Amino acid sequence: MSSIIEKKKQIVEEIAEKFRASQTAVVVDYRGLDVAEVTELRKQLREAGIDFKVYKNTMTRRAVEAAELNDLSDVLVGPNAVAFSTEDVVAPARILNDFAKKHEALEIKGGVIEGKVATLDQIKELADLPNYEGMVSMLLSVLQAPVRNFAYVTKAIAEQKEEQGA
Repeated sequence: MSSIIEKKKQIVEEIAEKFRASQTAVVVDYRGLDVAEVTELRKQLREAGIDFKVYKNTMTRRAVEAAELNDLSDVLVGPNAVAFSTEDVVAPARILNDFAKKHEALEIKGGVIEGKVATLDQIKELADLPNYEGMVSMLLSVLQAPVRNFAYVTKAIAEQKEEQGA
């Protein structure tokens, strides 16, 4: 009997550590998805480096308490799965939100963003943000604009002087 309790304690600690280590963790209700749909979702998440697990709610609640994320306990009702991402803050929310749009059976319930409990609305706002590469691309284009405009003006002045000199 004590070995079972020890295994459960290890699982609770594993879940708590995943919540602590994750940039983002999103809790979803997967009830109503068939095996093929769940397999497709797992494939998309795995390709993005996201860990997608189903745990018993009692163990997840204990892990949430251990990780000091008590407000998350309210959403841990019914069949739940948790997507953990240690690298990309936006990816789990974006992938799950896009999947939920195509498959109404998937319901996003809440989650944790950078160590703070997030509501469904906050998760959906996060899902609308571009990924890291997209943000870097936007930043670079903003930084390039003044240089590009200066180059155009310089070229226009040079062409104008060339026309006047000819």
